Amino acid sequence: MVASREIKIYRQHNQSKDAFLSPKQREDLLKPYLPAPPTSRTPAPAPRKRRLQPIQTFLKHQLHLIVFIIVHTLFSVYIRIRQTYHILLDRVFAILYYHHRAPELIRQDVKNVNRIPKHLSVILELKGEEMGTAGLETLMDEVAEISAWCSCVGIPMLSIYERTGILKAYIPTTHRTVTMKLHDYFGRYIPSLQVRAPHVPSYLNGGSSEDGGVSMSSGHLSILLLSAEDGRSTLVDLTKTLAEMSQRKKLSPNDISLDLVDAEITESVMGEPDLLVLFGPGVELQGYPPWQIRLTEIYHMQDNTGVGYQVFLRALHNYAKASMRFGR
Repeated sequence: MVASREIKIYRQHNQSKDAFLSPKQREDLLKPYLPAPPTSRTPAPAPRKRRLQPIQTFLKHQLHLIVFIIVHTLFSVYIRIRQTYHILLDRVFAILYYHHRAPELIRQDVKNVNRIPKHLSVILELKGEEMGTAGLETLMDEVAEISAWCSCVGIPMLSIYERTGILKAYIPTTHRTVTMKLHDYFGRYIPSLQVRAPHVPSYLNGGSSEDGGVSMSSGHLSILLLSAEDGRSTLVDLTKTLAEMSQRKKLSPNDISLDLVDAEITESVMGEPDLLVLFGPGVELQGYPPWQIRLTEIYHMQDNTGVGYQVFLRALHNYAKASMRFGR
């Protein structure tokens, strides 16, 4: 609709016999359709920051470089001092506490330990994979040494975790290597030995030796070989099995509990170890079965690079001093 004011102007125009509108009238006619005039001026753009001169930029970069070099140097010196301290400490312990492959000396070293773990677990690493069987022989020798130490101390259960699981393919060879090492420590009469792995038949030699029978009263050692497939993969398989049984109405969801999962994991893989010893420089579990270490005491010696009797001995002393609160 045409506004009343415009209609009035239009009629006045017709009455004036087609006379032209004055500039004022034309402005009044267009003024309602024009945008409102700006109330304030547009602010002036902010002045550009003056770029740093080349000499200032160069000095700034040099300052950052000097600070980085100083921090890096101080941290490197700290690492070297710490490594040197641990090496000297390890050498001192090696001199003061050396087993000489004598069970009596090993028992003497732990006579003040008031608590010995029933299940000891260790994490080993296959080294020198590019050297063929040399890395495997070194790994078996480490397993044999640790087994001998456990037998001397009186630990009945030893689980060996190696990520690739190569030892599972050499269970008879591992059994023979450990048996030979036990002969070096105990002589003719050695503890009975069992080597097994999850889902693999166990290799039990009842303590027999090449020279004749072995006294069964000298103890028993059970060695369990573990790999990465016994960790998270086992939990995934168990979860799938429980889900399928629940869908088929063979198992009620209310029956699935922590006790059930723990019983199944214990039966298929192993129970919870009392002590886990890491022979590496840091805490790196490498895919170790997570369910079994909920309440396990974990020990590692900083900057350590190999399997040593001193680490084993200090782990036992540390375990004896540990306080097991179990969430309380």
